[in-house]
Amino acid sequence: MRDPGHVALGSWSGGIHMHFGLPIDEDRLVALLRPDAAIDTVITADAYGAGAADTLVGRALEGLPRDDYALVGAVGHDFYDGERQGSKGYPRFTDPALRGPDGYADYLRRATERSLERCGTDRFDLLMLHNPDRIGYSSEVVWDAMAALRDEGLTGAIGIAPGPANGFTLDLIGCFERFGDRIDWAMIILSPFEPWPSRLLLPALETHRIRAIARVVDHGGVFHGDVPDEGELPSRDHRSFRPAGWVELGRGKLDRLRPIAERHGLSTLQLACRWTLAQGTVACVVPTLIQEPGGDARPVEDKRADLAAVPAEPVLSDEELAEIEAVGENAGCMALKGGTPSHDGEERPDSWPMTDELRTIAGRWSIVPERDLVPTH
Repeated sequence: MRDPGHVALGSWSGGIHMHFGLPIDEDRLVALLRPDAAIDTVITADAYGAGAADTLVGRALEGLPRDDYALVGAVGHDFYDGERQGSKGYPRFTDPALRGPDGYADYLRRATERSLERCGTDRFDLLMLHNPDRIGYSSEVVWDAMAALRDEGLTGAIGIAPGPANGFTLDLIGCFERFGDRIDWAMIILSPFEPWPSRLLLPALETHRIRAIARVVDHGGVFHGDVPDEGELPSRDHRSFRPAGWVELGRGKLDRLRPIAERHGLSTLQLACRWTLAQGTVACVVPTLIQEPGGDARPVEDKRADLAAVPAEPVLSDEELAEIEAVGENAGCMALKGGTPSHDGEERPDSWPMTDELRTIAGRWSIVPERDLVPTH
């Protein structure tokens, strides 16, 4: 089995299965996702395009020796038996309306085997539980089933990939405390312009020796340097959920960081990647490769080459790392998902009330939920 490299390609890139920028044609995305000596890791999730992204990854891997690349998969949204719930997507496989705990293991095996079939291989190097609900974070049945897939050779390692929005801080820490002896990796949202709230997770990741993959490192394309004005984003672009003014704010922050990047001969994306790789147990970064609209937009292939040239070794000093984080400080900038004091109404698959257990977890890690996990502006 092969560990993910320090940079990786995500099958949500290219605008086909996830609406970031303009959709490129399938052949172009296949070429973009094909691993090579510079980027040997590709990450996919079976929910993207209800399996279609897996199939494109399979085309990208075709003909490559299996030991020459690392393949990361993710399962958890049930598009086999569940019905799509509009923009919310497919339900989690742990939805009580679909099955009880006695069906979790069978579902995870079936979803994993079908994802592998579409990818054209017999094993993942890492398989993650994708966007779990509260049950997924806390169920021993779920994590016994995930560990069984590793024990049987369907994957070399197992992990958790929360989302799709940011948060789940206490739920993740609780999951690490319960099942950290089984969990190898976690995927988190972390970048110089989004250090909060994932920096609250870093001590727990280190304690439980769980390595992290960081996504959204490009901060919605800002670090690629060609993100358009908000009004020029394509219709249905997923970045429309960000607060008004985020592009202008990001550009202003980026200008303040350019001297640090130039000092080290780095592009702004490479600076973002190197800052993120310096945080705790983060061992892999996977920015979204976005084809933006407009005549001045960079070809997405150029962004892939930029990612491929990210130095594997540290280049930023402790002082520079702290300066970058200070520029990008975002504490309290949004309402978080998972168990938080801000939750309102009935429990949802991506949001639920604080519990006494979560408050106890917070206390063990010096987190004050009403101070550290709520929007303040």
